[in-house]
Amino acid sequence: MFLSVFDIFKIGVGPSSSHTMGPMNAAARFLSTLRGCAGAEGVPTRVRCSLHGSLTFTGKGHGTDRAVMLGLAGFLPATLDPDDAEGLEAQIRASNCVHPPDLPKLNFDPETDLVFEYGHPLPGHANGLVLCALDEHGKKVVEETYYSIGGGFVVTEAELEERNNAAASLHSAQTAKGHPYPFGTAIEMLRMGADAGKSISEMKRANENVGMNDSELNSQLDEVWRAMDDCIDRGLRKEGELPGGLHVKRRAKSIKDQLEAELGRNDIQPHSVNDWLSVYAMAVNEENAAGGRVVTSPTNGAAGVIPSVVRYYRDHCIGATHEGLRDFLLTSSAIGGLIKHNASISGAEVGCQGEVGSASAMAAAGLCAALGGTNEQIENAAEIALEHHLGMTCDPVEGLVQVPCIERNGIGAIKAVAAASLALRGDGTHFMPLDNCIEAMRQTGLEMSAKYKETSMGGLAVNVPEC
Repeated sequence: MFLSVFDIFKIGVGPSSSHTMGPMNAAARFLSTLRGCAGAEGVPTRVRCSLHGSLTFTGKGHGTDRAVMLGLAGFLPATLDPDDAEGLEAQIRASNCVHPPDLPKLNFDPETDLVFEYGHPLPGHANGLVLCALDEHGKKVVEETYYSIGGGFVVTEAELEERNNAAASLHSAQTAKGHPYPFGTAIEMLRMGADAGKSISEMKRANENVGMNDSELNSQLDEVWRAMDDCIDRGLRKEGELPGGLHVKRRAKSIKDQLEAELGRNDIQPHSVNDWLSVYAMAVNEENAAGGRVVTSPTNGAAGVIPSVVRYYRDHCIGATHEGLRDFLLTSSAIGGLIKHNASISGAEVGCQGEVGSASAMAAAGLCAALGGTNEQIENAAEIALEHHLGMTCDPVEGLVQVPCIERNGIGAIKAVAAASLALRGDGTHFMPLDNCIEAMRQTGLEMSAKYKETSMGGLAVNVPEC
């Protein structure tokens, strides 16, 4: 199994990797399909989209409608300027059309051509959307079903079926591509590391070197970290109220100002270091909630955990190095790949255990590696962090990635540091293997009521103050 570090860490826009970036990517893929079959079935003059499952129930709060519009206009999450999004949406609504590159102008009225289907979800996944192009007579030219499966990843209906029915073949195909360490489980990862005498980050680097040299890899890793670091800094500077109607105020700057004012004082409790972890994470997730530029880590809803722990390593840990920071990202992406391959990182599929839980496990592993942990200690750190998120629901109030999501990232970061510290106190031997913990998360997610999987139909989402 091989997932690149840059599949796990993707630069994009908020507020949701599944509900914003995924649908935008799906629309971009649909445009590519249209370009590839131009004239074969007729000339498209109109496009339509229907949203299903969780994309319907929390689509408004997550900006799914805007994401589809901008995707059909040819924009991509990685290059879209978040400051332009509102104006671009207004232009589409005013003109009732989109004009993507290398295609004719296409009629698209968001009021009638973008449909929120509140019935049963599509069979493949909780996040489904159907895109259709029609000719001037209303005849279908092309229709495709897409599923947004978490972290900005998008698959067609056929790809999802292949993925579900031929996992072993997919594993073999990835191995055949020549990646030297194609571990698909944690036990394989540990065995390959022991046989080769390599750390997890070294194996991950060797896999990445199949497609790029070390200089290119380091440059792209540094770009990912800069985007994370910049997001923290933006969130620590900004004040005001977050959009969406909950009247949630940004808090990161105020907390950061308090912490800076306390520096050097001898009456500050030692656990205030947890507040630094929380404020770094909250800064990212406040930016995400505002639709700003973030890095999926591995999702937008959990985008604050890993940047927070990396910043903690860089600014607070003794002996931190830039190479250690790169090892952190490589190691954490390896753990994220295992979770995605064997379970899910989608809140709509398995609840928030798959988002913040996965991010916390990844962060724990990354920090353990950066602090010199063995492969066995790293696997233990990831297991500890994930184990203590099992069963966590995804119940965003009003479908907005604000309550409880912003604070939840801070707590996930604190758990990650605690997990790494505990693992480093041992020799790596422990009772519950990471693979079993991942499988427990998968099973728990399958059995979890849909009310608690990003539909905003249960939990905190239906227990809000009356005002």
